[in-house]
Amino acid sequence: MSKRDYYEVLGVSKEADDDELKRAYRKLAMKFHPDRNPGDHLAEERFKEANEAYEVLADPQKREVYNRFGHEGLQRGGGAGGAGFGTGFADIFGDVFSDIFGGGGRGGPRRGADLRYTMELSLEQAVFGTSETIRIPTVEDCEPCHGQGTADGKPARECTTCRGAGQVRVQQGFFVLQQTCPACRGRGTAVTDPCKSCRGAGKVRSEKTLEVKIPGGVDTGDRIRLTGEGERGERNAPPGDLYVQVQVKPHELFERDGSDLYCTVPVSIVTAALGGELEVPTLSGKATLKISEATQSGKLFRLRGLGVKPVRGGATGDLLCNVVVETPVHLTKKQKELLRELGETLGEKKHSPQASSWLDKAKHFFDEHLKAP
Repeated sequence: MSKRDYYEVLGVSKEADDDELKRAYRKLAMKFHPDRNPGDHLAEERFKEANEAYEVLADPQKREVYNRFGHEGLQRGGGAGGAGFGTGFADIFGDVFSDIFGGGGRGGPRRGADLRYTMELSLEQAVFGTSETIRIPTVEDCEPCHGQGTADGKPARECTTCRGAGQVRVQQGFFVLQQTCPACRGRGTAVTDPCKSCRGAGKVRSEKTLEVKIPGGVDTGDRIRLTGEGERGERNAPPGDLYVQVQVKPHELFERDGSDLYCTVPVSIVTAALGGELEVPTLSGKATLKISEATQSGKLFRLRGLGVKPVRGGATGDLLCNVVVETPVHLTKKQKELLRELGETLGEKKHSPQASSWLDKAKHFFDEHLKAP
């Protein structure tokens, strides 16, 4: 079976320059790569065909021979289908391999790790905002060696294995893999006489102090991102970020639900029956709560605008007061007598609507479910 024209294989003209050839080959190599087309023999053949075409056309000498004498000229001169790849081919194939596998073949200095710090706040701090000072672990240059990692403080020598690149290439068949240099572990330098303080790392563990501004309205679970305040990156790579996780401590009076606040307000039996006014606490001071006549336990009174203004904007929430009617204790003899007299006058259903309704339901239950057999 005759071979196809190499220019036709790559889909370029005979006047195509190196950049056009490289783009065409990258496109085909990524499309027909065997790892992207497992078990597809046609794709495998197209992949090999594109490899062969690019190997020839990317080499000026082989391309000249091919342009003059075609496939036959290459076979006579041993140009195409040879045992190895040229430097240019290795470069482009390494790039394609990196693209296929998400950039894994192209190593490089790693970005610093992100850090997380949990900050406990009172409800007042979370609602109104605050500024807190924190201390977090960090990595700094070793002072004795000035961050060089060497005993004399001078720059470390270049790694002879990777020549300072921090990466080495390994060719396995068609594949050209790029991986971290095993000699210097990606640093690009080799320390033969390490600093005793940092043991050749050039870095030491330390702590740094940061001022964190907490905006008003945050709640448990919210995160504040401090860009660049995480761990330092390798070899001048960007540092990571610091995430401050908010944890709001329980409050002795209030419970928060989104932008609303809830509190329990004890009310005397007299105030609940006759109505009146109570002074109740809020996060911003005091407020007057008007208790309506004949108030029952569990009733919610809403004080608008005395809740929380959300950190992401929106209307301020409300304060909801849950009324609990208290039964008086430690009564004197006279107070007990007065209550008995009052009780004798409260026999009618209109004075105890809930109790009357409950008694009616209980009587109906007994009549329906506890009948004699």
